[in-house]
Amino acid sequence: MGPTQKPNVCRQLSRRALGFFSRDAGVVQRTNLGILRVLVCQESTKFKNVWTTHSKSPIAYERGRIYFDNYRCCVSSVASEPRKLYEMPKCSKSEKIEDALLWECPVGEILPNPSDYKSSLIALTAHNWLFRISATTGKVLEKIYLASYCKFRYLSWDTPQEVIAVKSAQNKCSALARQAGIQQPILLYLAVFHVLPFSLIGILEISKKIFGNVTDATLSHGILIVMYSSGLVRLYSFQAIIEQFMQQKLDLGCACRWGGTAGTVGEAPFGIPCNIKITDSPPLLFEVSSLENAFQIGGHPWHYIITPNKKKQKGVFHICALKDNSLAKNGIQEMECCSLESDWIYFHPDASGRIIHVGPNQVKVLKLNEVENNSAQHQISEDFVILANREKNKNENLLTVTASGRVVKKKFNLLDDDPEQETFKIVDYEDELDLLSVVAVTQIDAEGKAHLDFHCNEYGTLLKSIPLEESWDVTYSHEVYFDRDLVLHIEQKPSRVFSCYVYQMVCDPGEEETTNRSCEKE
Repeated sequence: MGPTQKPNVCRQLSRRALGFFSRDAGVVQRTNLGILRVLVCQESTKFKNVWTTHSKSPIAYERGRIYFDNYRCCVSSVASEPRKLYEMPKCSKSEKIEDALLWECPVGEILPNPSDYKSSLIALTAHNWLFRISATTGKVLEKIYLASYCKFRYLSWDTPQEVIAVKSAQNKCSALARQAGIQQPILLYLAVFHVLPFSLIGILEISKKIFGNVTDATLSHGILIVMYSSGLVRLYSFQAIIEQFMQQKLDLGCACRWGGTAGTVGEAPFGIPCNIKITDSPPLLFEVSSLENAFQIGGHPWHYIITPNKKKQKGVFHICALKDNSLAKNGIQEMECCSLESDWIYFHPDASGRIIHVGPNQVKVLKLNEVENNSAQHQISEDFVILANREKNKNENLLTVTASGRVVKKKFNLLDDDPEQETFKIVDYEDELDLLSVVAVTQIDAEGKAHLDFHCNEYGTLLKSIPLEESWDVTYSHEVYFDRDLVLHIEQKPSRVFSCYVYQMVCDPGEEETTNRSCEKE
């Protein structure tokens, strides 16, 4: 692409200083992020490895904070060099944090305490306590004792930043109990809370008597999703379940008598009784069968993605309308690739209704739109495709020598995810800068080398490529985060050794930009 006109950063900064955007605070923020995007993508900008560390426990990253030692230690990655924000006192294994979510202050709500306007970490401990911890100091601001009748283990958002679901470990019937004909009546529990201020919605039990042999269950956007080993996925309205089966409304911190025992709700040892007990089959909203329970909802209007429930259909995706289960036109998506690792598909997180389909050598961004002259039906079409940088029609020659001494050449094609070819491993979306980030890996001699590419989210144009200094072993587990001016790579090696590599944006004034790349359709 030839030189094209880019947003003038100096002009934007001058307009901001003069208050041109004062009528709308959101415009100022979008302008600032637009400036940052220009700086990130310009040729002279480099990303420098400023910090590397290793740990024997998992490393987690969330919004500029790196967590070590089961969230006990927090390091800020925002400064020019990562610095420790806090380190909580050491605790026993039974008191360690098992899962956590970062809560950030909602806009437009009046909260009871000044501390509520700052980010908090909502943490679940191994001994069934739910903590709200200051994200900057590590101080425990609130704590709730859940229960003693089950082991809670997982945290997730039902409604992001508003409602959380705390899921128990699944109760599995032992072999001895099965031989004796004893069935486990309660499979798992879900505790549901509004956050900030904490208020209890209820604790729901998932029983075998009502739901059958459930393998998993979760809450998402007010929908109870129940999954079975057969591949069946069933959806129920959680609000309808509350209205029909809640036995008693419970309030945190209030006295309660339950089952002959009295205590304070949310305090030890009483905890929170299970107050939503389903005694009859709740109304079914929707059900579908999919291989490995793979099921996603998204798009405009609502569509869902499944894989037909047969092993030979792995890698085949059907995109159907939620309202009548009809298959969209061109709704069967199958990437023609021969690889050890299967491709994957998901609705684009930018809320555009598009779909991202990732294979070893290409990333397809698909769009959902109405069929011409038939507004009732929708079709799938390509918006753009990102291709790996590979030699076309590359194949290998296999030399064999016959008994007579004649040399015979046989050609065979490489796998699409052959390590010696550039292969896509991770695709993510940076929502604030509106960029797609793609990690591509190539095996060079004995070690793999990776680079992180930034693509325009609208047209797929390559805007920037960042080489990662450390080697990339494809047999290890990897996570890569791109957050504004930060790139962070977390790697899990054998024997539970975790490594963290932090890169920060550095503008090199010594280099003049010779090529202007803009986010335009080619």
